[in-house]
Amino acid sequence: MTTQNIQLRITGMTCDDCARTIEKRLDETKGVHAGKISFPGGRGEVEFDPSVISKAGIIEAINTIGDYRAREWQSDSAPAAKDAHLIIVGGGSAAFAATLKAHELGARVTMINAGLPIGGTCVNVGCVPSKNLIRAAETLHRAQTAPFNGILTKGKLIDFGKVIRQKRDLVQTLRQEKYINVVKNMEAFTLIEGRARLTAHNRVEVNGEEIAGDAILIATGATSGIPPIPGLKETGYLTNESAFELEELPEHLAILGGNYIGLENAQLFSRLGSRVSVVELLPQILPTETPDVSREIQNHLEAEGVHFYTHARTSRIYKDGNETVLEISADGGKQELRCSHLLVAAGRRANTADMGLEEAEVQLTDRGFLKVDAQLRTSREAVYGAGDVIGGAMFVYAAAYEGKLAAHNALSSDKKSVDYTALPWVVFTDPQVAGIGLDERQAKDKGMDAETATLPLRYVPRSIAARDMRGFIKLIRDRKTDALLGARIVAPEGSELLMELAVAIKYGITVEQLKEMFHPYLTLSEGIKLAAITFSKSVSDLSCCAT
Repeated sequence: MTTQNIQLRITGMTCDDCARTIEKRLDETKGVHAGKISFPGGRGEVEFDPSVISKAGIIEAINTIGDYRAREWQSDSAPAAKDAHLIIVGGGSAAFAATLKAHELGARVTMINAGLPIGGTCVNVGCVPSKNLIRAAETLHRAQTAPFNGILTKGKLIDFGKVIRQKRDLVQTLRQEKYINVVKNMEAFTLIEGRARLTAHNRVEVNGEEIAGDAILIATGATSGIPPIPGLKETGYLTNESAFELEELPEHLAILGGNYIGLENAQLFSRLGSRVSVVELLPQILPTETPDVSREIQNHLEAEGVHFYTHARTSRIYKDGNETVLEISADGGKQELRCSHLLVAAGRRANTADMGLEEAEVQLTDRGFLKVDAQLRTSREAVYGAGDVIGGAMFVYAAAYEGKLAAHNALSSDKKSVDYTALPWVVFTDPQVAGIGLDERQAKDKGMDAETATLPLRYVPRSIAARDMRGFIKLIRDRKTDALLGARIVAPEGSELLMELAVAIKYGITVEQLKEMFHPYLTLSEGIKLAAITFSKSVSDLSCCAT
């Protein structure tokens, strides 16, 4: 007797009794020798006689029972992409990248979005509005501060509300063009506005309706974390979402948090005319960076009038008339900080509440983010995570990368792991703080013999000619192999240097090879060559166009 086996993926089951019902039908089906169905796994394995019944016949036998739907499972962990159904919870960059990948693979997509409008954090309340306002503030600042003799410049903010309204128009335009228009005519795509909750295996409930899929991607993002400071909630505060909607410029803005969101907003509002104070709990701003990076950017922001309280604990916040008062402990003593507006920029919190994740046995980290493996799978089979909701690299381009990868892994047998080897990042202050790869501390922790070379911008011809020599370029290499391990840059438009370094790290270009490449004279990129040369000789001994 000839026997064959078929692995099945079965949706529509809601309990173990469903699995038993399907097994009973298989027992009654001629040509089936044995059938074992698992509700928690949404899987089935059937042994049958191919001379009596075909695979299609087995699938049809199951599909005639209620709402159950079976298809052959092409691998031990993924449904066939064609005609599969991917449910995406979230509507930001990770969700859209996953949608495009799933569409490319031939899958049907249901996107369920709640909270922020379509587009998520980046286009609505993050990257787009913040960088637009940063550039507006920079335009005003440069009009007020010319470094060249004989040139008189003037700049004045005459209508803050008009700046905000222009920003709002940009957000609406990009949301329409880059998100809504991308999917409005897409086949096999459904958008549902509502809050999703995971229920049974591969099912979610939204607006009172239960929807079944072959896989689920959670891409719900993150929002501002609010520290448990007495009086904070009662007093009221701004986040990046509400700060970018103010119609009047704050007279004195206090910011809780000295990381990238806090610093970008500090300089933005300071340059537009607010007095700004930054309160950071840890001993330095940009707490995860080396002290030289932190000191450098703090010095430049202080020179523009931003005041910093570091190693400062806020014990209480209260209202005194129209003022918000922060009681802080800093520099060995207690003091009051009075301000007109308070902005909270003290980290991010995952949007994972009230989604039924605990009941669905989807594990979270201690900070409430989704716990995923290298293939972006959660602890629940066929449930994936991508974007800010998984923590880690909270950048829009990382979210898009993860969304695309998660959709691929959910719908394909060829599993791929995340690779952040050459992931660049930027703090959009002026000068910018930019980085890639390991810093010297991280390299040492990994047991590497790391060596650094730091080049102040006063040695870069482009910076000298532009009369803007703020910052430095620091490269980190492996002393034994000459491999570039990472870089940290504090420089005006310093982020534009990152991709050369990313290619070097990704493809194993050594520091010696960077030195031998042509770098046009009087470009900022020449600073990379000069920093590489600094490993072996003093740049002060070189001619202006060193080779």
